Amino acid sequence: MIVVLMGVAGSGKTTIGKQLANALECDFIDGDKLHPQANIDKMSQGIPLGDADRQPWLETMRSLIAHRLESNTNLVLACSALKAKYRSHLKQDCDQVRLVYLKAPEALLKERMERREGHFMPLTLLQSQLQTLEEPIDAIVVNVDQPVTHVVDQIHQALRP
Repeated sequence: MIVVLMGVAGSGKTTIGKQLANALECDFIDGDKLHPQANIDKMSQGIPLGDADRQPWLETMRSLIAHRLESNTNLVLACSALKAKYRSHLKQDCDQVRLVYLKAPEALLKERMERREGHFMPLTLLQSQLQTLEEPIDAIVVNVDQPVTHVVDQIHQALRP
């Protein structure tokens, strides 16, 4: 099974993803680390990414997912996957790819982004991400305005057959 944790910046994808991967006894990969340097440079400068910018990044993640599916290796992958077409591209019409949407109120997202250090995504891009976000209708939805352990437990329970 591949779990794609999706949501806007500050929703806790990395923090929750690491703990979920530990609970599922599988690997965790942070999609932010798969961005081409040009994308990181753009975002660092406060410039939102467009579809063309995201395409190489999506292809990298799609290939990663395909490889994990072929090798039957479980994975938790954190990535924004803001649009339905991005998620569809990543899922590859496969039942083994599960989407989990980490939903949070804007105030909490801002607070988290203001506190984090060493990340290339500035707070100024949050509004752009929220405007781009197409909330999924085919995902497990978890509100992340609760302790991380509760969020991880909810996701773990929802993923069980």
